[in-house]
Amino acid sequence: MKYILTTLIAAAVLISCANEATKSLDEVINSGDLEALRTKKEEVLVSYDSIANILGQLDVAISIKDTLKRLPLVTTYTVKDTLFEHFIDIQGNVDTDQNILIYPEYQGTLLRLYVKEGQRVSKGQVLAKIDDGGLSSQVAQIETQYQLAKTTYERQQRLWEQKIGSEIQYLQAKSNMEGLKSSVAQINSQLARTTVRAPFSGEIDQIVTEQGQVVSPGGMAIMRIVNLSDMYVKASVPENYITSITVGSTVKVTLPALNMQVNGKVKTVGNYINPNNRTFEIEIDLPNQDNAIKPNLVAKLEINNYSNVAAQLIPTNVIQENSRGEKYVFVVSDITGDEATVTRTQIETGLKFKGQVEVLKGLKDGDVIVKAGALTLKDGYKIKIKSTK
Repeated sequence: MKYILTTLIAAAVLISCANEATKSLDEVINSGDLEALRTKKEEVLVSYDSIANILGQLDVAISIKDTLKRLPLVTTYTVKDTLFEHFIDIQGNVDTDQNILIYPEYQGTLLRLYVKEGQRVSKGQVLAKIDDGGLSSQVAQIETQYQLAKTTYERQQRLWEQKIGSEIQYLQAKSNMEGLKSSVAQINSQLARTTVRAPFSGEIDQIVTEQGQVVSPGGMAIMRIVNLSDMYVKASVPENYITSITVGSTVKVTLPALNMQVNGKVKTVGNYINPNNRTFEIEIDLPNQDNAIKPNLVAKLEINNYSNVAAQLIPTNVIQENSRGEKYVFVVSDITGDEATVTRTQIETGLKFKGQVEVLKGLKDGDVIVKAGALTLKDGYKIKIKSTK
């Protein structure tokens, strides 16, 4: 009777303290005083440890007096060395370096378009022709003058080699020939700009300027050409992953619009941190054999930034934490039938992924830990293991 009375008094004290703490907590929160809020947090953390201590003592007393031996019922989890891969989720965009607008390099009327939208073209193929404004005639005239100057020079050269004629005549003939040769090359260069050619093999995606319109350098584009065979995904990654994402890191690329998923590897990692969003750029090659993938599609990336072939993994929900921020689990030992003893074991954890966390220190392969039912346990408790059958 005395033991029961003591237990009831302790419980009443705990309830009274909890009610008073709740009232006091509301007052502190409503006050909005930052220092008071911080002080209250420290008080609660101390109270947490004190209450846990009291509950522990009560549980020990109960276990001594309880002749029925009602042991806490728990489930367990066996730690095993296993492969652990951590991934980060990033959104990127599909891109290609061969997606450009073709602009005119010469001013004149667009005389002829030799291609249409959707047509496949080869590198160097003639796409359009611009009116040359009489350059072709000028080339013919200067070419004739050049041939005459070349013949004159060759004759003067032979005479000079035979010591016939003056050096001035020889040099004038040479200068005249070279000047006309340069003029021919210059006009031919201008004339070449009136012919629009494909800079690379690809597909004419859009005709911007219609036949018959006047075009000029720096003005409206003539057409867009795209090559879909050399695609990649470009994404911005937060700077805190700069050491864990390298060239060759594996990536799972998902294209929601196409309901497509492909595996790839990081092709390039940028060396520049964008000061506006603290990110760096990465690129992942994207095979596109059937040309279904288009530029600017949204891509979801799962990048493997950490792997350990022999990691100790445990469910994140089995980990408890005290007021000092120390993480711990209960390791099961002295198993006899369905009864055992637990030891509170402090651990250090690493990365988390999909409900599991890697344990860096505190556990080893084969350790059995409490999975469910650990909230009321204390160091050295006797427990009963629930059958999983």
